[in-house]
Amino acid sequence: MDVSLTLIIIMAVLFAAGVYAMMERSLTRVLIGFLLLGNATNLLLLIVMGVPGKAPFFGEEGAISDPLPQALTLTAIVITFAVSAFLLALIYRSWQLGQADTVEDDVDDIALRERTDAEEELFDDESSPDEEEATTDFVGTATSPITVLHMRDHASIDDDAPMDVPDPSPRPAGTADDDDEGDRP
Repeated sequence: MDVSLTLIIIMAVLFAAGVYAMMERSLTRVLIGFLLLGNATNLLLLIVMGVPGKAPFFGEEGAISDPLPQALTLTAIVITFAVSAFLLALIYRSWQLGQADTVEDDVDDIALRERTDAEEELFDDESSPDEEEATTDFVGTATSPITVLHMRDHASIDDDAPMDVPDPSPRPAGTADDDDEGDRP
């Protein structure tokens, strides 16, 4: 396998720049970082493909290309396009609402950042492993919360749900009443 060191360095730079750009607060920079990561992934798949050969469907013996990285590259391109379209819509909506594309801290983020270590330990100690928590709201009840229609076990259950019942008097096919089927109740 003969892979150019230049392609590996370019891929590493694209990954690094993409991750760095995604750490910003600006949604536009997040989009640019995501596009860089998508291109770096495509380049990685190109590197993994190895030495180019004949088309995989050519049918001759010898060195042929691996079709899996080609399919994965096409999939990565489609996923990058879809997420980029979503991020563009998110940026546009953010610009419409606030004339800015930066993500601001809200009150809960600030309160979480200012919590001390003692408060963190207090939150961790709220539940002990000795206490067995119930996974249902119906602890200690003998009945199930699900009611099945036409279950005559309880007199208080009103199950007058309409049912499809077959017509008791089948008519022979081709009679004059077949045209009037919509008139029946």
